[in-house]
Amino acid sequence: MAKLYIVPTPIGNLDDITLRAVNVLRTVDFILAEDTRTTSFLLKHLGIEKKLRSHHKFNEHATVELVAGEIAAGRDAALVSDAGTPGISDPGFLLVRTCVGAGIEVETLPGATAFVPALVQSGFPCDRFCFEGFLPQKKGRTKHLLALAEEERTMVFYESPYRVVRCLEQFAEVFGPDRAVSVSRELTKKFEQTVRGSVAEVLGHFRATEPRGEFVIVVAGKPKSRNTDKL
Repeated sequence: MAKLYIVPTPIGNLDDITLRAVNVLRTVDFILAEDTRTTSFLLKHLGIEKKLRSHHKFNEHATVELVAGEIAAGRDAALVSDAGTPGISDPGFLLVRTCVGAGIEVETLPGATAFVPALVQSGFPCDRFCFEGFLPQKKGRTKHLLALAEEERTMVFYESPYRVVRCLEQFAEVFGPDRAVSVSRELTKKFEQTVRGSVAEVLGHFRATEPRGEFVIVVAGKPKSRNTDKL
């Protein structure tokens, strides 16, 4: 019986692809790619020749039923994003939901995703955390942050280099300038860097140093009050 494979791809270092992922990409009937140019580069590196189809946030609503129909008819498909695990701040959820609803088997491979290494190397508790992904760019952004003001778990955000400074400024306003934060950029790549400190300190760093690359911001949760600890 054919199935949909969810295949994580490297977030920077191409050596991070798994052997299992390579085998799946070689054997499926077709690959759904967020950007066919990016995936073509990866496939060429792996020595794989395979039919690619575009599957991104602008066309997924119109194509998920068609793709699910092809899988139900007996054709194996793999879904990849430009980097990391599909469905994590990337297209994937709609197709998975459609396939599950149609009784089509979905097999998700483990692999690269940016927030896990950033979270672990932050030094903050990671036994319990909340993944927030990209904040709303405009409408609802402040309201969303205010709702997190009392969050005691470690929080993980994705951000573009163009909004990092503004994001940290908002964190200072909502969480306070002394809240601990760890900012990782260009994970697994040559210029990988993690900057740790208070929100004010890290904000000062990126005001003085132009932010470049893809960012993961890890924010310590609100410290528990002593009264809460005694309950």
